[in-house]
Amino acid sequence: MVNNKVFFVTLAITLFLTAVFTWKIIGIMTRRKIGQNILEVGPIWHKKKEGTPTMGGVAFLLASTVAFLTVFLLYGCKMERHGAFIIINVFLYAVLNGAVGLIDDISKYRNKRNEGLTPFGKLAFQSVLAILFLVSVGMSTGITTALKIPFTSVELELGIFYYVLAFFVLCGVTNAVNLTDGLDGLASTCVLCVGALFTAVELTVGFDGSYGFFGGVLVGASIGFLIFNLHPAKIFMGDTGSLFFGAIVASMGIATNNLLVTLIYSFVFLCEAISDILQVAYFKITKGKRLFKMAPLHHHFEKCGYSEMKIVSLFGIVSVLFCGIAAIDFIV
Repeated sequence: MVNNKVFFVTLAITLFLTAVFTWKIIGIMTRRKIGQNILEVGPIWHKKKEGTPTMGGVAFLLASTVAFLTVFLLYGCKMERHGAFIIINVFLYAVLNGAVGLIDDISKYRNKRNEGLTPFGKLAFQSVLAILFLVSVGMSTGITTALKIPFTSVELELGIFYYVLAFFVLCGVTNAVNLTDGLDGLASTCVLCVGALFTAVELTVGFDGSYGFFGGVLVGASIGFLIFNLHPAKIFMGDTGSLFFGAIVASMGIATNNLLVTLIYSFVFLCEAISDILQVAYFKITKGKRLFKMAPLHHHFEKCGYSEMKIVSLFGIVSVLFCGIAAIDFIV
């Protein structure tokens, strides 16, 4: 079956090349002394990570691009038209978000601090990309404006408001994955769970090849990168990698008319983002008091005395649970 072949080819290429490219990037950045700057406001024990090579996301961005070109060269004429257009739209959206992250990472290096693009500047870029993605998907795949309610056959027609909701989901989930990338292996582990969900959907339920392709990308890239990113990390993915991953996680649900299911399998990412929002709001309302010991949420657990490995394991288990719940919606 073509769709299964698409998955296995994508997985093999992405996994192998991500591992090779990451290994090469570590060597290059170590020799050139290009490393992560750690914020003074962060946990004091993170200072020992100062100088760790970053921008590792370039490795799996390049690896997945090779997989993308190979898949369309080998199977493009045999793939379902709908699935092919979804793959093209989602992949380009992810690559462009990765490019925004790369600009941000390079700015951090040049400025010699852990701040690159301004939050407004980054959000402006992402907003334009989200709008272009929604227009492109709407024109090429016939995305509906009916909001499917998970675990039911109910659909709510939202009209233009569907695109407004989709816009906020795209930007919100993409940035939520970015916020989750704060501990060794954390973002990669949670993204791996989402990749496993995509893979299961394609191989068991059957789809149009798009879940298979991005299942291969997320599983292959996550495993290939985790080899070097597990605690103690030899490299960080940077905004290049987290925005690339986040864009795939967010946009696949939109492109396949599973917007609310996206929020289910993105539960851990959303908890991270919501904890950050609540912390800022509570701090302003109470004029200096904190709701959490530190935000995002993974730093709160650190401050409570949990080790990085325990937090990554806990968040990974929760991610598996909610990806499993999301899988039920595809099966029912």
